[in-house]
Amino acid sequence: MLNTFQQQFHAMLPSLSPEEASRQEFAKSLKHFVQQGLLPGLTPVYEGRAAPEFAKKNARAPQSRHDIRRAMVTDPYFRHYAATNRISQEMLWDSVIDSVEREHDLLQSHAEEMSARNTGKLVIPDEFEVPRYVSALDIHCMPGGYAGDESDRDDVSLGVLYDRGVYLYSMGYTGPHNDDMGRSVCNYLKRNMPEFKPKRILDMGCTVGHSTLPYKELFPEAEVWGIDVGGPMVRYAHARAGALGFNVNFAQMNAEHTDFEDGSFDLVVSHILLHETSGKAMPKIFEECFRLLRPGGLMIHADLPPFDLMDPFTQFILDNETYYNNEPFWGAMRDLDQIALARKAGFDPDTIRFDTAPMAVMEYAEAGYSAESATSVAEREFTAGEFAPGGGWEVLIAQKGEAA
Repeated sequence: MLNTFQQQFHAMLPSLSPEEASRQEFAKSLKHFVQQGLLPGLTPVYEGRAAPEFAKKNARAPQSRHDIRRAMVTDPYFRHYAATNRISQEMLWDSVIDSVEREHDLLQSHAEEMSARNTGKLVIPDEFEVPRYVSALDIHCMPGGYAGDESDRDDVSLGVLYDRGVYLYSMGYTGPHNDDMGRSVCNYLKRNMPEFKPKRILDMGCTVGHSTLPYKELFPEAEVWGIDVGGPMVRYAHARAGALGFNVNFAQMNAEHTDFEDGSFDLVVSHILLHETSGKAMPKIFEECFRLLRPGGLMIHADLPPFDLMDPFTQFILDNETYYNNEPFWGAMRDLDQIALARKAGFDPDTIRFDTAPMAVMEYAEAGYSAESATSVAEREFTAGEFAPGGGWEVLIAQKGEAA
């Protein structure tokens, strides 16, 4: 039986020695301990020590996540929590690198074989400018980052590292194929739009195609594309799709301005892309989605909830990714009015909304789940430290008008 919270092995993942498996499991368990053991202690520290000190110095209580950060950042307990969390992040990548390097040549050989099984296209331009908001730092502290450098063009190592590393980072909550976000959105479509049958689908910022493949599974007759600015990522994604038995197209492209023709897709999606971009890039991405969609087509961006749905303390906890995990746009993205951006891009104002796509992995794991138990956005309660706050992914949905 498939273990919901264990990664399913496929030909593009490295085999693990007992020592490597133990190190990786320790890294995953340490992240779990940080979330379940250390993080809950921040609340009494804040309420009993940091907040009163802030009020004493400023003659007012903390009001925003920024006030809370100023109150907490010098506290020894918070520093212990933040340092351990950062160490666990660096440790998980280090625990995977040995496996990737040891089987490098074998994985490269597998990539050629598996990519040949995928009859979908693979497009990697000879010259491509990776946007600075991706190339300037190693996002998620992943060594080499998403895009690597010119020497990584034909190497799948970064993709392998990402595939295994994301499973450890998520502590198994992305499911056996790391595809929970895509699968959750697909479940949302099945549940809420059963008549919607897109013929051409684009996944923006696909990295290694985790969330791309569920769309091909749900809509097997559709032409599916995944694009990303990281050449090593899409090269690995193409091989990974072949290893899992899917024929899907992948290309190195920038979601701000793709090479596709106007009105060439029925559905454009992304999964945690927006917080990896920038304040200047996001409006361009929304405009590109509008350009690419046929009249009546849908744009769906899945990410974490906007901050205005959360209390300031939960905002503060989530915003630690901005400060300690090389995610510079993490917090700022949640302050943007995404509905206004979609409206300005041209989408039908009556269709623009946020909704919740409950986590597929949790639906699968919970006995007796029914569609009626799916949590709505209005009913969700957010708890600091949850992998997907409120038990679901926030989806921004907008439709291009028929007359557009």
